[in-house]
Amino acid sequence: MAFFSENLALPDNAFLILRNLIMERTGIYFEDDKKDMLADKLSDRVIEKGFNSFIDYYYLLKYDKDNPDEWNTVLDLVTVKETYFWREADHIEALVKHIVPEFETGNSNSVLRIWSAACSTGEEPLSLVMALDSAGWLKKIRVELIASDASRMALEKARKGLFREKSFKSLPEKMKKKYFVQEGAEWRIKSEILDKVRWEQINLVDDNQRSLPGNVNVIFCRNMFIYMKEDHIRRILEGFYSQLLKPGYLFVGVSESLFRIRNKFELTELDKTFVYKKE
Repeated sequence: MAFFSENLALPDNAFLILRNLIMERTGIYFEDDKKDMLADKLSDRVIEKGFNSFIDYYYLLKYDKDNPDEWNTVLDLVTVKETYFWREADHIEALVKHIVPEFETGNSNSVLRIWSAACSTGEEPLSLVMALDSAGWLKKIRVELIASDASRMALEKARKGLFREKSFKSLPEKMKKKYFVQEGAEWRIKSEILDKVRWEQINLVDDNQRSLPGNVNVIFCRNMFIYMKEDHIRRILEGFYSQLLKPGYLFVGVSESLFRIRNKFELTELDKTFVYKKE
């Protein structure tokens, strides 16, 4: 917990304009009761920049065109990096048992392109590669897997392929033994799995970046929309829909619903789970 002096308190007026600016640039929204959380995430950075108030830092972010890289730091600090291998495994099973066989039947000479659009530190896309490899699909069809995140720090960690025990709370032990090698207190994923993923820094809220991966067959964007307002979610969904080929599939987190948000996707049941489909 960062130490707060009286001068570094986050007044309500500063909180409102700062959280709205962050929402505008990142899509992440801090509710009114999350003021202390935002202050805790940014206070050390405010001090590092030599400021004694959050208002000064706000002006830096909004008006200083000589510091474009500062937003990378903000993204690193405010993004939620809670993830682990084999999270919401029913989605992975639906991909392997239903979507990939459907693709193989109708696209024997094509490349299956999968986009993990909010990959954090990499556990999601690497889980997909392990599942595809374990099921034998990587030897049967051509697969291209793109993983992206807005946080530069998260991507740097993902590219290293080193993970601590907390990342393995849901991964079957046989998968851990097959695909990882222990290095001290950490586990390194085997290079043949890590090298299957192309890592990209993409801020989905930025209209100029959202379409960077091009057309894809499947998009995973899980547990990100719960931190966003409806307008940003709708814009992102429109981009996803335009990029998906037909049939195309979008997986969101099991705790997320697009029911209240206008979109063109059709909610479809696949075995034990649901997926949004572009027919």
